[in-house]
Amino acid sequence: MKYSYWALCFFLAGLTACQPGTSGPDGETTLERIKRTGVVRVGYANEAPYAYMDSASNRLTGEAPEIIRYVMKTLGVTEVKGVLTEFGALIPGLKANRFDVIAAGMYVTPERCTQIAFSNPTYTIGEAFVVAEGNPMDLHSFEGVASHDSARLGVMAGAVEHGYAKKLNVPLDRIVVFPDNISGLDGVRAGRIDAFAATDLTIQDLMGKTTDGAIEQAAPFTDPVIDGVSVKGYGAFGFRPEDQSLVTGVNEILTEFIGSDAHSKLVSPFGFTAANLPGTVTAAELCGR
Repeated sequence: MKYSYWALCFFLAGLTACQPGTSGPDGETTLERIKRTGVVRVGYANEAPYAYMDSASNRLTGEAPEIIRYVMKTLGVTEVKGVLTEFGALIPGLKANRFDVIAAGMYVTPERCTQIAFSNPTYTIGEAFVVAEGNPMDLHSFEGVASHDSARLGVMAGAVEHGYAKKLNVPLDRIVVFPDNISGLDGVRAGRIDAFAATDLTIQDLMGKTTDGAIEQAAPFTDPVIDGVSVKGYGAFGFRPEDQSLVTGVNEILTEFIGSDAHSKLVSPFGFTAANLPGTVTAAELCGR
């Protein structure tokens, strides 16, 4: 039986293995397609202030969507379509071609780098906890949870906080995984967990929307120390590994944009300041850590 070239490629290893950087048998790259159509699809997880749907304006907004709009406009792409996805399903969704870019403030980690490609980071940030009013277990760090006899820590599915907790020896039976941040806060309120971990800006945003007084942000807070290094997260855009031309195009624009006055004006409404600038850290460095 005879097979066409593309059928044989699909059978053996998939289309992208036959022609790296292409999005179909016609050889058109993702970058070429989004430029031709003027539309890019971005996956997001509805996590303020990184990427969320603003109910008042019905607009996808946040640090990542606003930056990707700027980048895409520079590339000649005029429409950014959001695809809402649970955070833990963002990488599978990207690999399954449900969208073209992850624009959700996702941290660059070596583990994730084995699955997808990342742009250079657009921000850096530390961690925080939400606890019950008065912080009854006196929890101010991941290490504090690990050393406590019974403290239970909540994390969002697919988020780096789960990995931090495991590396710092929080017992697995005391780590509770929630589908999203709101569920995690409800877990603290209901007493299912004693602390919920997320990025500092996420916790600040959540607490700014909370008025019941039953929960609070743990203060002070100490960022996790892993392998002797105080951990800071670096967020970036995620891409399919074969879309290197798109990654390169995005990075070229980010190099000029991140740290500029225009960048500051764009992200300051979401709580980002000069302290969140990533400096000269690159995705390659973060993937190699």
